[in-house]
Amino acid sequence: MKPFDYIRAGSCQQALAEADWPETAFIAGGTNLLDLMKHEVMTPARLVDISRLDLRGITLSEAGLRIGAMVPNSDLAADPLVRQHWPLLSRALLAGASGQLRNKATTGGNLLQRTRCYYFYDTAMPCNKREPGSGCAAIGGFNRIHAILGASDQCIATHPSDMAVALRALSAEVELLAPGGGRRQVPLAQFYRLPGEAPHVETVLEPGEMIAAVLLPPAEGGRQIYRKVRDRASYAFALVSVAACLRMEGGRIAAAALAFGGLAHMPWRDPEVEAALIGAEPSPELFDHAADLLLAEAKGQGDNDFKIPLARRTLAAVLAEACSEGDRA
Repeated sequence: MKPFDYIRAGSCQQALAEADWPETAFIAGGTNLLDLMKHEVMTPARLVDISRLDLRGITLSEAGLRIGAMVPNSDLAADPLVRQHWPLLSRALLAGASGQLRNKATTGGNLLQRTRCYYFYDTAMPCNKREPGSGCAAIGGFNRIHAILGASDQCIATHPSDMAVALRALSAEVELLAPGGGRRQVPLAQFYRLPGEAPHVETVLEPGEMIAAVLLPPAEGGRQIYRKVRDRASYAFALVSVAACLRMEGGRIAAAALAFGGLAHMPWRDPEVEAALIGAEPSPELFDHAADLLLAEAKGQGDNDFKIPLARRTLAAVLAEACSEGDRA
């Protein structure tokens, strides 16, 4: 690990002022950043510690739920409001990492965690995300965990967050603070960037901006499901995950929101899939059609070809469960 300066911020204003400096990074729980620094994948010259900032509240209003950026993942998963009205979010959080990591990881940090691509972590290998223009060793390499949707010839990495997939299905927004007092809200749908020609630019965050909160619209009822397919029962990233919010009325699908993890550079949501489901009667044929739409442009890289049929089966299983007449809790 390379030497760095450390500053503990006492307020958001101080943190933002300190961030207006080259090669500066914010640190909260540090569960991903410290690993990246140890591997010298990221080498910030200074760290601004924001872990003690007053951004830990979870508050409910007519506008929905506001989740402070410093709320630990374990606290968010256990919050009574979340468990009652947004159980999808709680289930996704509990499917990620370990109890110890969830105690330290924060809401803002979870959104900003970086890919677990093997080549991104190996500084001896070319990686356009780590070193723009150096190439992508995963293309033509061992790419079992990599993307089948939204990738480019520059990068095929996937986003690792379970929480972000749930938030995408819940139509979350991200509140950002900027140096100078600026504040803006960005839909999560627009927060992440696909790799394109610049895979090192992962979000729409401007230099010095930080996440202040995540905002959820009011819960709409219906059934919420999170299903994660992975190599082992715990402490593993998703090969395929599906976050589903679905409401039935009169034997038909009245509302549907679906987000997918493990498939792309960001939590993936396809409006065509949802439009095909809404107003239709559930059936295996309908679920198969939804999978056709989802995977129409899917492209395997060899080792990850299995993700295409796996995504199809996982989507069908989630839709069948969500449309069933069993327990809707």
